[in-house]
Amino acid sequence: MALSVRSLTSPWGGILHIRKTKFRKDRLVPVHTTTLAALRTYARHRDAAFPVPRDSAFFLSSRGNRLSSTGLSLAFGAACKLAGLDSGKTLRPHDLRHRFAVTRLAAWHQDKADVQAFLPLLATYLGHARYSDTAYYVTGTAELLGMAADRAFADGGVS
Repeated sequence: MALSVRSLTSPWGGILHIRKTKFRKDRLVPVHTTTLAALRTYARHRDAAFPVPRDSAFFLSSRGNRLSSTGLSLAFGAACKLAGLDSGKTLRPHDLRHRFAVTRLAAWHQDKADVQAFLPLLATYLGHARYSDTAYYVTGTAELLGMAADRAFADGGVS
């Protein structure tokens, strides 16, 4: 997987162009300005350390190679600890996709949006061609189920 950071205009601040993801797909992902700034800072440090990298990957190991699975796991664990996300349970990068999907659905419910109409957007953002793939990431948290039930009752049984 390769990544490039662009400064395209978006409400979030920028767009990540992720190339050759699962099934060799490319996608554009909007990111917050703080994420964009952190990625640019990393890229400056990486480029100073490795003016001629051994690999085209965005994230490199301390040797200038693409991160191995173990290297990625260790780096992600260190980042989680630094961010205060190490609550005793090991967090995996994929867990963030689940949390994003649930958080986005909860926000749409809070905004009283037509959640069903927005599901294609969620699927696209997660890079899915089928909604059934997106459903895998949607966990029925107590908060989300409560919001959906409240809306259903408020709307006369329609959510």
